[in-house]
Amino acid sequence: MLAYTYVERGRFELREKEKPVLLDAGDAIVRVTLASICTSDLHIKHGSVPRAVPGITVGHEMVGVVESVGSSVKTVRPGDRVTVNVETFCGECFFCQNGWVNNCTDPNGGWALGCRIDGGQAEYVRVPCADQGLNRIPDSVTDEQALLVGDVLATGYWAADISGIQKRDTVLILGAGPTGICTLQCVLLKEPRRVIVCDKDPHRLKFVRDHYLTVLTCGPEQVEDLVLAYSDHGGADVVLEVAGGEETFQMAWKLARPNATVTVVALYDGPQTLPLPEMYGKNLTFKTGGVDGCNCAETLALIEAGKLDTVPLITHTYALRDIEAAYDLFEHKRDGVIKVAVRMEN
Repeated sequence: MLAYTYVERGRFELREKEKPVLLDAGDAIVRVTLASICTSDLHIKHGSVPRAVPGITVGHEMVGVVESVGSSVKTVRPGDRVTVNVETFCGECFFCQNGWVNNCTDPNGGWALGCRIDGGQAEYVRVPCADQGLNRIPDSVTDEQALLVGDVLATGYWAADISGIQKRDTVLILGAGPTGICTLQCVLLKEPRRVIVCDKDPHRLKFVRDHYLTVLTCGPEQVEDLVLAYSDHGGADVVLEVAGGEETFQMAWKLARPNATVTVVALYDGPQTLPLPEMYGKNLTFKTGGVDGCNCAETLALIEAGKLDTVPLITHTYALRDIEAAYDLFEHKRDGVIKVAVRMEN
């Protein structure tokens, strides 16, 4: 089968590999129908994910059809259309029982697919802990509608959920990339009084204005003035940092009011400084880390009900054989790209 492979730092290649097989009773083999490219894939390419293993197939955001299952798998069966979760989790350890599935203690727990074990930018993928990692797609939901459920939409839902958003709040979202827009959709489900989205890319801000008419938008140069104008207590009540830029972490805490919540969703290329003397007295609550992506059934239900729609984010679609061109487009942010889908031809 064809599989897009992490060869070494700075180098991915489309290679011919053996089709995966069941290795454990809890495994499933999924025939991938549609995958996507994520910014985290670029972090692997550029060496920002030290635990990524050279030789693995990349890709952790995909949908497909179950081809075979291990003897202990109970929730899916061959022929089911499914989303694949970005995280592998056993559902039984201390962390899973508390909903902190990103910290699952299984040897493949957390972000494994496309990082430490073979992922889904390929014709087939083996999914460990399939009872937790796969969710059946409702018949009325298309592959395109479900494509982002397992990663960026899971991240947006988790970020909005842990931020404690109230209806009276002014919420600032830094970043209008794919994860930022998924976060925006999930924040809007909380019905806060005001939402402000900041990004340096005018094309992405236009996308937000065109699709979310009640949301205020601005670039980094205007964000402080806009936040102060639309906040009652000297800053945003909740800030979600989804951009991961050089200055966005500092921007996030500075634009938060005292006693606000700052939720850091972004994955950074380098360390960030926590200037505690400057922060002293703001009494901020920081919530950070990798997504606990265990709410995919809920987001699929919201998609089925018409309350979430990520299809407009998929601006380009390529065949797997053309994935090099797809990566080049995505990495260099050409042609108004937001999210790229990769279609299999198996």
